[in-house]
Amino acid sequence: MTQLKNMIQGTFLENEPMAKHTSYGIGGPATAYITPANKDDLSSALQCAHQHRIPVHFVGSGSNLLVSDEGIDGLVFTLGKSFVHLEFDDYRVTAESGVMLGKMVKEATKRNLTGLESLVGVPGTLGGALVMNAGAFGGEISNYLNAVAVMTMEGQLKNYSAKDIAFSYRHSTFKDNEIILSAEFELLEADPETIQIEKAKASQGRKKTQPLRFRSAGSVFKNPEGDKAAGYLIDKAGLKGTRMGDAEISEHHANFFINHGKAKSDDIAGLIRLARKEVKEKFGIMLDLEIKTLGFEPGTFIP
Repeated sequence: MTQLKNMIQGTFLENEPMAKHTSYGIGGPATAYITPANKDDLSSALQCAHQHRIPVHFVGSGSNLLVSDEGIDGLVFTLGKSFVHLEFDDYRVTAESGVMLGKMVKEATKRNLTGLESLVGVPGTLGGALVMNAGAFGGEISNYLNAVAVMTMEGQLKNYSAKDIAFSYRHSTFKDNEIILSAEFELLEADPETIQIEKAKASQGRKKTQPLRFRSAGSVFKNPEGDKAAGYLIDKAGLKGTRMGDAEISEHHANFFINHGKAKSDDIAGLIRLARKEVKEKFGIMLDLEIKTLGFEPGTFIP
């Protein structure tokens, strides 16, 4: 670990509490929390970790993440503060994976470019948004994607075109052992008024339906196939307002589990198991997690 620490040009925080780096404000220490300075720094660190068989995890801004209070065995890499270059060339947008999605939407709409405005207010970085094919109010981040650059666990660069990756609802076929470095999009020009109307619709819809005043990780579950959303099913199972410790299934939106301040990872995990159990019993549907989880024992979220 000392060898790795000495070679990192960016930041290297040992035994770093992940609660500092998640929107939930929950999570025990990672062996090391690393922000590489650049591609070469990342490549060297990944090669060293691979050589010494040290587990590696990638996170963005932690906005869609639940980390165990037991912490994480291994290295946690984030590109959220160093890989933040954003460039516009007519309709073409090139963005590094650490760019916040909100900034990309803002800069695109400012240039009268359409295609991203439905994602206004979606938290997190571009890299995380691509992996989960983030979407809202009818739009998805993959809709205008051209190409993506990634790095393997061995520190090698690879490039994909959009057609090399399959996207579906909250899913992509990016490999777990590769980290997204940057992406290129081809947007469309549109009337400024039309863009602002669509942007306002998405923004107002978010404020109206989501408990934005509380710490959360966004939607906990993916919406199942069919016309019934996960939040609707959890609500109809009578679970709105259910609390475990300082965690609660939101009264505002039942697919948001909120931290009132001192919630533990076990509290959120308990609510997840309860929601899955009750929805399964009442509707015959097993809800799939949308949030990412780190540091938990296998089976933790199975009711």
